[in-house]
Amino acid sequence: MNDIDRLVVTLKRQLKAQGMTYRDLAKKLGISEPSVKRVFASRRLTVARLVEIARILGLTLAELAQEAAAGGGRLRTLDETQERELVSDEKLLLVAVCVLNHWTVSDITDTYALTQAQVVGRLAKLDRLRLIHLLPGNRIRLNVARDFDWLPRGPIRHYFWRQGMGDFLGSGFGSTDEVLAFSHAMLTDTAIAKMQGELRKLRQRFDELHAESLDAPLAKRRGTGLLLAMREWELAAFTRLRIPQT
Repeated sequence: MNDIDRLVVTLKRQLKAQGMTYRDLAKKLGISEPSVKRVFASRRLTVARLVEIARILGLTLAELAQEAAAGGGRLRTLDETQERELVSDEKLLLVAVCVLNHWTVSDITDTYALTQAQVVGRLAKLDRLRLIHLLPGNRIRLNVARDFDWLPRGPIRHYFWRQGMGDFLGSGFGSTDEVLAFSHAMLTDTAIAKMQGELRKLRQRFDELHAESLDAPLAKRRGTGLLLAMREWELAAFTRLRIPQT
């Protein structure tokens, strides 16, 4: 597989991950859907076109090239056993969260009551789990794809539900940098699918702002949680009043 083939495969993978079709991409590019299909099939992608498509996907050209170079080797999820190992050691989980947010070893030891040896030992475990590559000088290179996520019903999600959800929602959400909103609507299946696409875009934008913030010193960055949830739902008190279906 040559470089152009790798780029095309990566673009297709990113489109699928973000729930975008060729028609969606064509609309954003201002060309027809058949034209998009021809571009991908012929592999005739100019640098300008690559930059444009990458921007639509929320990637820089450099990030697109890195994804293509890594191929399918970058992790998108861990398996259940790997996640269980992370939650079995809270210090390991802490180090994992820190490095996924691009912290250095010194950032971690300056902030938390962990020695360098404790941090490096856990980095070695993360290397074994393939979350990172631990390089000489304790430098860290992430081995996760841009769309990396925890298993939907895996140990990490269960850990957050037990240990973090109550704490997260325990705020009064009265500060200027806090937001809590709830909406309810009656939606068709088509509308639900569109809303799910909008939520993916919002999460992508959140990731983009995280990447933009990396240029600032650690002291200028604040850990910020964003909770997105949507499901078919009715207040239990209302459900109890429903007429039984015959």
